Amino acid sequence: MKKNKAAAADDGSMSLSGHLKELRNRIVVCVAVLVLGFAACLSVAGKLVTALTDLGTAYQYQYVYIAPQELLLVYFNLALIGAVVLTFPVLAYEAYAFCSPGLTRKERTGIALALLAGTVFFLLGVAFARFISMPFMLRFLIGFTTEVDVSASISIQEYVSFLMTVFVIFGAVFELPVISVLLTSLGVLRADWLRRGRRVMIVMIFLLAAIITPPDIVSQIMVALPMIALYELSIFLSALVSKAKKNRPADEEEDGDEK
Repeated sequence: MKKNKAAAADDGSMSLSGHLKELRNRIVVCVAVLVLGFAACLSVAGKLVTALTDLGTAYQYQYVYIAPQELLLVYFNLALIGAVVLTFPVLAYEAYAFCSPGLTRKERTGIALALLAGTVFFLLGVAFARFISMPFMLRFLIGFTTEVDVSASISIQEYVSFLMTVFVIFGAVFELPVISVLLTSLGVLRADWLRRGRRVMIVMIFLLAAIITPPDIVSQIMVALPMIALYELSIFLSALVSKAKKNRPADEEEDGDEK
């Protein structure tokens, strides 16, 4: 009995209760860092709101809240989003560490690179929205007030929700190259398919941009153009991955199958 248990320990196996215990411990760590991150972001929520409203005040936007709890809810929402962003490296590591024992070395490397690339491209998308797209959108939308006698007093909750939606959309759109590389690596996608579907995809991109953006042509173009550029980058990266797969020896074995 003792020898069997020792053998089980030597080959790296773990009982169901052991997996559940590890999962519980990692969830506790994730919850703890999220709570700490939430508290830290809530302490600077006022500065976060000010940083976001400064984007609009440059174009004569004025902000109001129309319910007693509205501003407090904005603080909480921003603190929660900030906590997820701030603690994402820890959350991603805990998820990776829990799954990694059942993966080969090649799979572990691929997941780590995908997480890193996904994070970088998402941040690039948010930065593009913040410094390029958002000023165009806000300036265009405020321009309608010059045609009518209406002042722009914006609900702070609606304004912050609008900004967060745009940031998430651009962050997700910038994940397209990462997704294409992953699908090509899995054999689900080929660069030739992307090339042949270029014209259809350009039309679909403009339709998608019209759906996910505010109803104005500037916002749609500001979303569609980077999506088209990212689609072209996806074709290039997919072709590189396909070429690397073809050059790989046919009898190459997984390196991570060792005990």
